[in-house]
Amino acid sequence: MEEISDLLERLRESGVPIDDSIANAMQSVNIEDFTDFDINTFLMDRPIPFLSTENGTTKTISAPHMIVTLLHHLEILDGCHVLVLGSKGGYIAALLDSMLGPEGAVTVVEPHTEVRRHTSERLDLFESMGEVRVLPINFLESVGDEFRPVDRVLITGAIRELPPDVKSLVGEGGFVLGPFGGPVHQRLLKREIQSEEWFDTDLGGVVFGPMDLEEAERSPLDPQNLAEHLEDILGLVSEIIEIEDETVSRIEGLIISLRELPLGLPELDEESTEDEIMEHPVIELLLMEMDWLEPMWPIFGEFLSVEIASPGSPGEDEFGMSGGHEDLVP
Repeated sequence: MEEISDLLERLRESGVPIDDSIANAMQSVNIEDFTDFDINTFLMDRPIPFLSTENGTTKTISAPHMIVTLLHHLEILDGCHVLVLGSKGGYIAALLDSMLGPEGAVTVVEPHTEVRRHTSERLDLFESMGEVRVLPINFLESVGDEFRPVDRVLITGAIRELPPDVKSLVGEGGFVLGPFGGPVHQRLLKREIQSEEWFDTDLGGVVFGPMDLEEAERSPLDPQNLAEHLEDILGLVSEIIEIEDETVSRIEGLIISLRELPLGLPELDEESTEDEIMEHPVIELLLMEMDWLEPMWPIFGEFLSVEIASPGSPGEDEFGMSGGHEDLVP
C-alpha cells in the first residue's frame, strides 16, 4: 500500500489531521475491494465512483482528505458502536471496523436498494474485526430495546434535519457528525447530547451529495428539486452579496410557485420535441419570470459549480486547492 502511504504523507503535509489509527486503517483496508473503477482517481485525492445505478446516476466514495477528516472528527474509541447513514459502498464502514477493534460495532443504514446490495456484497467479503451489518432505512422505525446504544453517528450525505429515530439511538455523551443544509452547500456539524440537550459545534462549510441517492436521481426540472436548489443558493448568495429586497421577494415567490406545481410532471430528455420543452410547466414558469430572473441566473450558476479541493493531490499549490474553493468537499 505504498501509494496510500504517499497519499497520507501529502495530506499530512497539507495540514489534514491524520493520527496513527486512521493511517493504519487506510493502509490495511484496500479501496479496490469496494470499487471496480480505476483507483488512480482516489490516489489523486478525488472522489471515486463505486456504482452506476440503473437510472444512470454515479455514486461515489468521498475523496481521501474528506474521509480522514470525518474519521478525525468522529474521535473513535476502541469498542464504540458507530451508526453510518449512507454507506459509501462499504469503504468507510471497513475503515471504522479496523479502528474500533474486536469489541466495536458498525451499523450501516443505506436507503437505496442498489447501493445497499453493493455494500452488503463487498462487506460480506471483508474480514471484519468486530460486528458489521448493513440495514435498510426502515430499520430505524423498528429498533427494539435490545439495540446497543450508539456512541457515534456519521452521516455521509447532505441532510436538512436529523431524523428523530436517529436522535433516540444516541447514548449520553455520544454525538452526530454530518453535513447539514441544502443541496448546494452545508455546514459540517458535530451534534453532541449532554443531559438530554443537544449542542452544536460548527466544523466548517462542505459540499456533499444528498443523503438519499433517489433524491439525486430527480430530474433537474423536477419543481421540488429546483425549488430546493434555488432556496439554498439564495441563502448562500445573500451572505456574500447584497440582493435588492424586490429581487429576493421575486425569487421567494418563484420558489413557492415551483412547490405548488403538481406532482408527476412529464420528464424531458434528448428526444423531447421543442414543443414539449416549451410547454413544460417548469419552463413556462421560468420564462414568465425571465425579465428579472435572467440577470440573476449567471450568479446562481456560479454557485452550482463548485471546485473540489484535493490537498492530497500531487502538484497542487501550497494551499492544496485546485481552484480556490476553500470548503472541504466529498
